[in-house]
Amino acid sequence: MKQLLPVLTMMVLASASAGCSFAVRNAEMYRDDTAALLDTRRDEIRACYDAELARNPRAQGKVAVDFTVLEDSGRITNVAVDPAGTTASDEVASCVVKAIDGLVLAPPDEKQGKGKFVWEFTAGAPKA
Repeated sequence: MKQLLPVLTMMVLASASAGCSFAVRNAEMYRDDTAALLDTRRDEIRACYDAELARNPRAQGKVAVDFTVLEDSGRITNVAVDPAGTTASDEVASCVVKAIDGLVLAPPDEKQGKGKFVWEFTAGAPKA
């Protein structure tokens, strides 16, 4: 019984530390993981554009956003439209920002990330 206690303690410590783990991503992994996270909002972002198409059947353009991925939580924050890279309507751009703001990259990385992502919307393109 005395030998079992240290083993159980080590298992509890190991599982507790797993809950607080951080990833160590290289630039490519960070890009790929963040892109996959943003892709989880594909339907919401597509709905942003579909709403614009209902108002203007010829609507098209790009939405470029800059954001920060916090190192302590993996939360996407400070999402802002890059006006120099955005040609879609303000409505589509603000809808995209709302769709991705607050997403969480899990596990968080040990480093803060700065990201830029561009969505291109084309009228008549097949639905995702």
